[in-house]
Amino acid sequence: MLAASIQRCQTVWNRVNMVTNERIFMMDMKQAMHERHMVRKYLDKPIPVGVVEKLEERVQKNNEAYGLSIKLMTDNGSAIPAAIKLLLAKDVNNFFIMAGPDGTDERLGYAGADLMLYAQTLGLNTWWVGGTFSRKTVQREADGAKPVGVVVVGYGETQGKPHKTKTVAQVSSYDGPAPQWFTDGVKAALLAPTALDKQDFFITGKGHDVSITCEKSIFAEVNKGLVKYHFELGAGAQNFTWVQ
Repeated sequence: MLAASIQRCQTVWNRVNMVTNERIFMMDMKQAMHERHMVRKYLDKPIPVGVVEKLEERVQKNNEAYGLSIKLMTDNGSAIPAAIKLLLAKDVNNFFIMAGPDGTDERLGYAGADLMLYAQTLGLNTWWVGGTFSRKTVQREADGAKPVGVVVVGYGETQGKPHKTKTVAQVSSYDGPAPQWFTDGVKAALLAPTALDKQDFFITGKGHDVSITCEKSIFAEVNKGLVKYHFELGAGAQNFTWVQ
């Protein structure tokens, strides 16, 4: 009897710890969402082995969850063309190859948002590069998968600066008085990186149903995934359902 009681108490305690750790992690991710900014110039400082292992574990989880082929490259400066490095970037030596089968652009955007914020919780900085990466080089490293971009990761010279954002009213509408979770979600969506910082998305809500559209472009589906992840983090995925 005593042993069974101790076992039950231990089980309850383990569950409490799991819930507590999950809440702490979500708080860290939400904080990271506000602290993450685009960083193009990095320190010539390697990412420690232990941190690389955590990043690779996160990559594996995203690949398994969404059927992707994301790959982390370290101590490799081949992602960004020399001309871009000369003008805009510095010491870009680590990056995620955001790749997967055809038709997975949205999932790659979603997973990319997760990796960028997770990297931020580890004290790293990031830069989503959708158009100015070395496509031939990255394609060779993608093991046959289709790359839609790269996410540079490392220790930034600075923490970057907030980008200019649109207002909640400019990118969303709700049928009736908007609940707080919806407003929080839209504010979080405005923190997401999008192509050329255009924020060309629109989120609508009715009851617990939410939908998102993006202006047509080659980056539209990737942008949708990036924005969806941020909206979910801000709104709380338990508060709504995505609809087409």
